[in-house]
Amino acid sequence: MKRVLLKLSGEALAGDKKTGFDEATCIEVANQVKKLVDDGVQVAIVIGGGNFWRGRSSETIDRTKADQIGMLATVMNCIYVSEIFRYVGMKTKVLTPFMIGSMTELFSKDIAVESMKQGTVVFLAGGTGHPYFSTDTATALRAIELECDIILMARAIDGVYDSDPKVNPNAKKYDTVSYQELLDKKLAILDLTATVMCMQNKIPLLVFSLNEENSITNNGNGKITGTVVTVD
Repeated sequence: MKRVLLKLSGEALAGDKKTGFDEATCIEVANQVKKLVDDGVQVAIVIGGGNFWRGRSSETIDRTKADQIGMLATVMNCIYVSEIFRYVGMKTKVLTPFMIGSMTELFSKDIAVESMKQGTVVFLAGGTGHPYFSTDTATALRAIELECDIILMARAIDGVYDSDPKVNPNAKKYDTVSYQELLDKKLAILDLTATVMCMQNKIPLLVFSLNEENSITNNGNGKITGTVVTVD
């Protein structure tokens, strides 16, 4: 794997607190990504905003405004985690699809790719910049644009199951599963838009647990512990 897009959930970065940030968790993530970068892997990162905002459950706020708040939540996450990465010795850049004064830089494929080639970790904040698109869709879009070899998705569970393992103790974990099977079996790992985009553009996905020791480093280096979602 030469170039990867790592998708992190905001909730995972909050740790047991479920909201805000757990600094120890973020430092552990940073140290793992540093090992990948030191091994020559180019890394871009998308972070969800669920540790601050889940606007889709609100019936009192206009959907567009709720999604805009969510975009800003991802910006806060990326700025914070970017600084943690710098603390452990990495170079970082935060890019957004809209201007936020001097806090971030405007997204450009050329800037992102050149930065990654120089060993800088690129944080892709602000989603797609438009409402009605999730950070899953932003992940798929940026992975395609940046010609990433694979999407690494660090979640609270250790892969893709045929049913919810929290509800069904007999749920079966897949070692590999195709995007078409995700659609046919309604296995909601990504939203529908993101799933179709990845399938059409042949971007494989690796789903694994953030809570396993060295899971980002291991899966990023091909020591797979989760589920590979294939393009076939």
